Amino acid sequence: MPNAELPSTGTNAHRRVVLITGCSSGIGRAAALGLPASRYRVFAAVRDPADVDSLARAGLDTLVLDLARSESIRDAVTGLLNATDGQLYALVNNGAYGQPGAVEDLTRDALRLQFETNVFGTHELTRECLAAMRGAQAGRIIQISSILGRICLANRGAYNASKFALEALSDTLRLELAGSGIHVSLIEPGPIDSRFRANALAAFDRHVQAPDSPHAHIYRAVRRRLESAGRAPFTLPAEAIVKPLRHALESARPKTRYPVTLPAKVLPNVKRFLTDRAMDRILRAVGDKAPGR
Repeated sequence: MPNAELPSTGTNAHRRVVLITGCSSGIGRAAALGLPASRYRVFAAVRDPADVDSLARAGLDTLVLDLARSESIRDAVTGLLNATDGQLYALVNNGAYGQPGAVEDLTRDALRLQFETNVFGTHELTRECLAAMRGAQAGRIIQISSILGRICLANRGAYNASKFALEALSDTLRLELAGSGIHVSLIEPGPIDSRFRANALAAFDRHVQAPDSPHAHIYRAVRRRLESAGRAPFTLPAEAIVKPLRHALESARPKTRYPVTLPAKVLPNVKRFLTDRAMDRILRAVGDKAPGR
């Protein structure tokens, strides 16, 4: 097993141990590389073993972790705790993907797979990590959520639902961990440069029968958006995540939510003052001009 051969803690004992999922690219990779090595020992988790080498060359400890498989989650956490003498300060749940498609075109299997990674796997990993944090009476659970955990856009029903579920679980967990020394924060990125669109396109092609759908004409715009190499409006580089992440890791009173990009900051606040119908008109106008995360 690749995770069984991790090096022991040794001289790393003074550094806080952080596990970050979904580190092959984008937000996860930027977060793993952006935390100072003098303060943190980062374990960068990836689903595909082929992505391990580039992270290891960057000086990171690596783990193979597939959020859709319970055995993989258990093996990864066991390997990490063996390597750190049971120490784990923070879990950054970033691993996720987007399943595009109109709600009526989403099969039960497509919706289940979206939740297996974005919700069930994330939840299971969090439970596995909490025992170590409880032992230390200190820790941080940081969920990389989405603006789409606060507002919904069309043709993203599976992803919307998964992120709303993650936000609800996180809010509940924060209440339940009060007084434990373990803090729960949500980071809501909005449009960020990453492979998110490419991965979403692959999921779309796997699970949506576009030519036979009553939404076929809309899917042409969906495909253009997902195939586009251009940056969507208000897009920030993945490194924009590092500043809020460090605040969530280091503040004595971390925020419950960290919206990162302008849409993530503005749209949930606009929603508070509008009727559902008025907000629907705005969100329909945004439509497929908006990025996924």
